[in-house]
Amino acid sequence: MGKIAVYPGSFDPVTNGHCDIVRRGLGLFDEVVVAIARNGAKDPLFTIEERLEMLHETFKEMPGVQVDSFDGLLVDYVVKRQADAILRGLRAVSDFEYEFQLALMNRKGCGGFSSVPRSLRRPLGSEETPGAWSLTLCA
Repeated sequence: MGKIAVYPGSFDPVTNGHCDIVRRGLGLFDEVVVAIARNGAKDPLFTIEERLEMLHETFKEMPGVQVDSFDGLLVDYVVKRQADAILRGLRAVSDFEYEFQLALMNRKGCGGFSSVPRSLRRPLGSEETPGAWSLTLCA
């Protein structure tokens, strides 16, 4: 079995930044599971079903990408998927501190996997700011 990373998020909607993280994740892992975290506390723009459909369409040409959704704790989902790592995107310095604390908690809660933070790369010639990625279908 190859190395597996879970890339959790709301993906509401899918952005160029998400696609960048998945592409770069495939350079490190044999498989990336893009997993929508079901969160009843949020009021999403798109339903879970719509987001799953968008993700399937976005990544259909990318071997090694699976799309899923989950309820409950991320660490439980990672164990269930027998993943080796959690793939996370960092947009700003403030994200690093949050992700660092989360990685420490996850490591204590369930040994055997790592958090892999990836900073977002702004597309060449783009005037977009990292927090304002446009909708995309990864090409």
